[in-house]
Amino acid sequence: MTTTHLILADICAGISELKKNPMAVVEQGDGAPVAIMNRSEPAFYAVPAAAFEALMDKLEDMELAALVKEREGQPEIEVDINDL
Repeated sequence: MTTTHLILADICAGISELKKNPMAVVEQGDGAPVAIMNRSEPAFYAVPAAAFEALMDKLEDMELAALVKEREGQPEIEVDINDL
């Protein structure tokens, strides 16, 4: 039986290659994640810091957008800044 795996990266590297030179493997991705393979299966993704930070920013934006949508149509509450 053959098992297929979805690989969510344009670049793949073996785990032994990663052990030999981690930064060279990350640089192969040119700023994008690199799929790290173990026995022909994706084991994990090496994600550069800038890409991870962008991903976290995007997730935060999505969470805030969902909150805005959830609160859409609720009555507004007038507040005087001097009362705070």
